[in-house]
Amino acid sequence: MAADTSLKNQFLLAMPGLTGSYFGASITYICEHNADGAMGLVINKPGELTLVELLAQIGLDSSAVSIDIPVLDGGPVATERGFILHTDDRHFEASLDLGDGLMLTAAREILEAIAAGGGPNHYLVALGYAGWGEGQLENEIKENAWLTCPVSTSVLFETPFEDRVNKAAEVLGIDFRLISGQAGHA
Repeated sequence: MAADTSLKNQFLLAMPGLTGSYFGASITYICEHNADGAMGLVINKPGELTLVELLAQIGLDSSAVSIDIPVLDGGPVATERGFILHTDDRHFEASLDLGDGLMLTAAREILEAIAAGGGPNHYLVALGYAGWGEGQLENEIKENAWLTCPVSTSVLFETPFEDRVNKAAEVLGIDFRLISGQAGHA
C-alpha cells in the first residue's frame, strides 16, 4: 500500500450492507493504517458503562467528571483495554500523536488527569478497538462495506452519537439515511 493511500485520520462509515453486524450503522475513526493493517475506534456506540463507573472500578475519585459521559464500545478487539482519543492540548508520556490535532493514549495517566479535572479539553474514552489485517480494510472498501470521508473534530467531540454518521456524510454531500442497502459494482 502506498503511503498516500493511507486512511489514517479518516472516518469509515458503515454501508447498509453491514446492518446486523457489529459494525452496522457505525462510524469508525481510523487511528493508524499502513501496510500491516489498520486500527480504529468506533465513535458512536456508547456502552453501558459510564466514565464515572470506569474511574471508580480502577480506584480513582471521579467527582470532577460529569456523571453522564459514556464509555464507548470502541470495537470488538481487546474489549478489556481502554483507549482515549483526545485533542492535543494535553500530552502524556504514552500518547501517540495522530496528527490533525488528535492524540491516542492508552495509559492510566490520562484517566488520572481526567478524574482530577485536568484532562484534555475534548476526549472520548473507549473500550476495545477495531482492527484489520494486511489488505483486509482495502478489500472491504472495494466490496462496498465502507464509505470513507475526512475526519471532523466537531463530529468527534460535539455531535450527538446518534447523529455522527449523518453529520460526517454531509461533508461528502450525502444524506446517509437515503443510501440503499444494494451495492453495485462497475
